Amino acid sequence: MSTHEPERSVDEAKAPRTEYPLLGVSGLQAVYDRIIVGLRGVSLEVEAGQVVALLGANGAGKSTTLKAIAGLLPAENGAIAGGKIHYQGRDVTDEPARVLVRRGLIQVLEGRHCFPHLTVEENLLSGTLSRRATRVRRDRDLQRIYDHFPRLAKLRKQRCGFASGGEQQMVAIGRALMASPRLVLLDEPSMGLAPQVVEEIFRIVRALNRDEGVSFLLAEQNAHMALQHADRAYVLENGRVALAGSAAELRARSDIQSFYLGGSPAPVAAASVPSPL
Repeated sequence: MSTHEPERSVDEAKAPRTEYPLLGVSGLQAVYDRIIVGLRGVSLEVEAGQVVALLGANGAGKSTTLKAIAGLLPAENGAIAGGKIHYQGRDVTDEPARVLVRRGLIQVLEGRHCFPHLTVEENLLSGTLSRRATRVRRDRDLQRIYDHFPRLAKLRKQRCGFASGGEQQMVAIGRALMASPRLVLLDEPSMGLAPQVVEEIFRIVRALNRDEGVSFLLAEQNAHMALQHADRAYVLENGRVALAGSAAELRARSDIQSFYLGGSPAPVAAASVPSPL
């Protein structure tokens, strides 16, 4: 297998339509320390050009799902114990993270993980380390990031450690975009942020999806916000997919409204579990 994928700029990230989904996960099982079960047969799909939300409470398996897809479980003494992951029609279940990054599958980890002693612009440029970018292309992509995140343009020479939480989240997303992704796995983008900042982040994500053609699979506890901006959503409970459907369908469901948007908890209908891919 080649160690380098063809160079893509940010505006070339949209994948062509194919007979298979951009991402297909079937019966995914995951464990930590060989005994702690994290996932119990998760199945989901992301079509090219979609924003798909992965909803659920703390401990439901959202972050584990994203890390399994991105090849990051071994870094936390975790492993895939069953199931398959297909990306762009290819089985990538056992592919290491570095190979997936080169193929355009990028994760933005929960908690931003910016480099505090580097400037905002240096953090963004670190996203190009996985690709062989010319200076002209790198500068062009950097300007595209600033066009989407004008606040970052004003902070480009400031150390990232002095930026607010919302600004650091923008840096983390912008850094991922500098790697020319086809699919971004975005973990809890609203965590610890003020409501107006969360709204801004989600508007930017939707604009990037619309204008750049980047697909997103985002794990989020804020179901109300996620369902406003996603095309489809999956609800996880105890490491399983308990419910799936279009964002509009899930917004209209009383059990989603009561369990995730306030009110008395209601059990999620087991009959709505999707069949394996």
